This record gives sequence, structure tokens and C-alpha cells, in this order.
Amino acid sequence: MFVFRPDRNASFLHDLLKGFQGVLVTDFFTGYDSLECPQQKCLVHLIRDLNDGLLTNPFEAGLRTICTEFGRLLRNIIATIDRFGLKTKYLKKHKLEVDGFFAEMMGQVFESDVARALSKRMAKYRRELFTFLDYDGIPWNNNNAEHAIKHFAKYRRLVNGRVTQSGVEDYLKLLSVYETCRYKEIGFLNFLLSRGRNIDRFAAQK
Repeated sequence: MFVFRPDRNASFLHDLLKGFQGVLVTDFFTGYDSLECPQQKCLVHLIRDLNDGLLTNPFEAGLRTICTEFGRLLRNIIATIDRFGLKTKYLKKHKLEVDGFFAEMMGQVFESDVARALSKRMAKYRRELFTFLDYDGIPWNNNNAEHAIKHFAKYRRLVNGRVTQSGVEDYLKLLSVYETCRYKEIGFLNFLLSRGRNIDRFAAQK
């Protein structure tokens, strides 16, 4: 579901997610910090930032160590996921490795502002980086959302600002339906032509 907002003020999330009891998978936008539900921060975003930091500071020993150790930790975890799936029964064994990684990070001396900012962020979100180890079926990234938003990113480039707010809102409504149909393996055009309003009911009639 896509929701249009005129700015980046995140206060509306409290009403939108009121009563939500699941795990929210997010990027590192600070607007999510005040939400009370469990959160899993996208590790793909973190990996990308670590890689960017290493590219700009390739000779910083502390940053190289952290990138190497984090990569090793995540590869071990993904190997378990590949074998057993996202099951906490098997994933919780990696908690000791996680503790060891953070102990290693705390012992590093960082020379650049970039490295210090990355280590500070990782320490701040220590719990949220590995929430998925405590819950069944929780992904360690928000790739689904990243993939879905690509359609809107392309649309935004094409219109290049030549669109009204109502036009954007209408587009996002259609995109919400389109993505829902895609995940449910339902033909988007077929659903529209049916004039139906309930995707699940339409799917049951297939």
C-alpha cells in the first residue's frame, strides 16, 4: 500500500500503525524511531553504507575490520537461512556471534567521520539490526518495498514535476492495486476489467 504525504513528517505513522503487533521492516529514517512496535532495520541499506564508507576510506584499518567481520557474520546467518529458512529455532544460535561482533566494533579506533558515524548508527540500532533472529518469517531486508517503490521512482522521473497532488494520489492508488495483484499472482488488467473491488474474492473465482 502506498500512502501519499506532503512532507517527511512521520507523526501520522502512530495513527496508521496503532494496534500493529507485527515486526516493522524499515530503513534508517529516524521517523520510525518513536514507534513502539518491534523493528527490523534493513541490512542491505547498512551494507550499502558500509561499502560506500570503505570506498571513500579504503586504508582505514578499523573500518576495514568492521566491514570484514560484519560480512562474515551475515554470511553465516544467511547460510543458516538458506538451509532452514527464517526460523528463530535455528537463527538464535547466531546471537553469540552478534555479541562478539559488537564487542569487536567497540574495540576499534575509527579515524574518519564516516566510520565514526557508521559505528554510532550500528550501536544505536544494535537490537533492531538483528530482530529477525527472534521471530519466525521476518526478513533481514526490505527488498520487497524497495522493488515496489521502483515503479513510482520511474514515474517520478518521467513526469519531472509536471503533475498535481491529486494525480500522484490517483497513481499511487493504482500502484497499490497493481502490487497487490502481483503478489497474489492475479492479472492486474483482468482484475480492473472485472470491475470488482475485492481482490481476494476475485482470486477465489479464478
